[in-house]
Order: sequence, then C-alpha cells, then structure tokens
Amino acid sequence: MAGIRARVLVSDVMTKNLITLSDTSNAKEVAIAMSGNDVGSVIIVRDSHPVGIITERDLVERVMAKSYKPESTVSSSIMSSPLSVIDPSAEVMEAARKMAKLRVRRLVVVQRGEMVGIITSRDILSTAPELIEVLSEASRNRLLPRQKGEDLAGYCDNCEEWSDTIKEVNGQFLCDECRSELGV
Repeated sequence: MAGIRARVLVSDVMTKNLITLSDTSNAKEVAIAMSGNDVGSVIIVRDSHPVGIITERDLVERVMAKSYKPESTVSSSIMSSPLSVIDPSAEVMEAARKMAKLRVRRLVVVQRGEMVGIITSRDILSTAPELIEVLSEASRNRLLPRQKGEDLAGYCDNCEEWSDTIKEVNGQFLCDECRSELGV
C-alpha cells in the first residue's frame, strides 16, 4: 500500500519580500514601516547583515510599556537578537516545531548565508487546509489509526522507511527494526 506523506517546504509558504531597516533607525520609523507595508516585523540590518528583528510585540512591550520615546534609536533593548533562522528546504512542520521550542512566531529564512524570506506562524497556519486534506485521505485509506489502541502505520523517523507497525518511543515514531537496533 503506497503511503501518503505531506511534504510542504518552508520555501513553499514563506514571504519573500523582507522589510529591513538600518540599526540607526528609530522606533517610530520601525512602526511606520510595519504599518506602511502591512507586516508585523522588520529585520534590522547593519552593513547589509541582519542583526535583529523588531516585532509588533517588541514595540508594545519594549517601547510603549517602558515609555521609551518613539525617537529612540533601535538598540538591543528594543530588538530581539540574535535572529532565529531556518533553511528554505526544511519542512514546514520542522519550522513549526522550532518556533514552538524557541517560543517565537517568526523565523528568518536563510540560504547559503543570505536572507531569502521569513516564515511566520500565520504562514504555517495557511497550510492547515492542505495538511488536513492529506490526513483525512490517509485516514480513509487506513494509514492512520481510527481508534485508540490500533497500530500506527507511517514513515519511521529514524530510517524514513514505510512501516505498517510504527510505535512512538521518546517522541519519535520508530519501525520494529529501528526499535530493535536501538534496543527499545
């Protein structure tokens, strides 16, 4: 039985047009750039290299709530740094896991040392209908369990081969052979 595996890449859903400002910009200029471009973040650069990110939340928590003047120059006390990054060839689910682990809503997409885009939690949510469709089809084909206690079938997280009997071990889904090799 052929398996269905959704493979949605970061490059498929990322936003390619990054809004950047110099580290000599001030908080007001950042807010104007966000508003004028209808975005929730601005990448801060120094000599064309990214040094941080300022989000709407940063403006609220680090400027407004602390009564900084809007003319305050962008600094480490306002921007989030260092940047959290991901490769465009990574799967969207990897990006979601990384965001959850780092407790961030945005990852700058970097390929060969160059910024090529940004992926946000909203971008990931936009893939949900496609993923739900794949999961629904998989369930109809009995590739996913329908009731608690049924065996799982899918791709092994270790060897990436299809197995009709995968089991979760320490957060990974492993086939019989990999469980045996790992002694679990």
